[in-house]
Amino acid sequence: MGWEKTHGTQPSARLTWAPDDLSAAAALGGAQLPAAGLLWWIYETTTQDDYGAGLGGALGALCFLLFAPLLLPILGMVSAFALTLPSVVLARLAGRRLPGPRWVWHLLAPVVPALIWGVPAAVLFGWPLGTTVACLAALGLLPTLWVGLVRRRNWRPAGVWWRAALGSVVLFVLAIGGGVFATETGLIQEYEPPKLAPAQLAGVWRGDTGAELRLHPDGSAEAVKLPTQPPFDDDHFRDYVRCQGSGTWEPDDDSDNTDRDGVLLKLDGDCGEDTHWSITGSEDSPELFVLFGDPDGGTLWKLGRAAAS
Repeated sequence: MGWEKTHGTQPSARLTWAPDDLSAAAALGGAQLPAAGLLWWIYETTTQDDYGAGLGGALGALCFLLFAPLLLPILGMVSAFALTLPSVVLARLAGRRLPGPRWVWHLLAPVVPALIWGVPAAVLFGWPLGTTVACLAALGLLPTLWVGLVRRRNWRPAGVWWRAALGSVVLFVLAIGGGVFATETGLIQEYEPPKLAPAQLAGVWRGDTGAELRLHPDGSAEAVKLPTQPPFDDDHFRDYVRCQGSGTWEPDDDSDNTDRDGVLLKLDGDCGEDTHWSITGSEDSPELFVLFGDPDGGTLWKLGRAAAS
């Protein structure tokens, strides 16, 4: 299919990349990132709990789009060196040494650098190996094919970049349509917090820096270094205060019209006001959370169920 041009009698000299290859790889590597970022944002906001925080990262996405003309070429260059150019070299080497159409090797080659980067990422950050490798391979696929196309067409650098920019718009529109289709048809399942009965809520819940909440089946509660709503007459403009002591709790399925099940905690004394802790996590690993302060930039506190002793 003419995936590369051969010149002279030294094929091994072609098993590298030229400046034009780097330019082509960076162009489409950066051009596909807005669409990839949009799909990631749709998936995250649909399948993960936003904890009632503002616009769910939309402001950050808008800032990224604002600075995209400056960031995308840089990110495209990183993608080119990390994923695309190694895939191009591997595809050319396989096409010369192994049977089969060369376009097949251009499709398969991105898996190798995806594994090289995906395995350490999975080990260091705990990311799912299969998902990580698949996403990295997908990011390297189109640019790898694009480099071969640019070689065949012999486009000038300016032509490469304006075509990549046009392709970026097309990919972004397709990502919008694909994301809407996936969410509306249920291919991407919307997150739903677990439903916990009062007996399941009773127990010990712990958070960071020593925060602890004990909910007893009889409705009594004990708190240690627990964040709560600040008193109404608090003049320090704090998002929360840390309290400890005893009080009561009850299941609360409609606090502040959030339609979110949770726990309404009432501590004795004047340390803090009644605080609604919402349920999040999963059936197997439930959590309680509360967002203090501004929904767009407040302080999120989470409590996880402590292991039974």
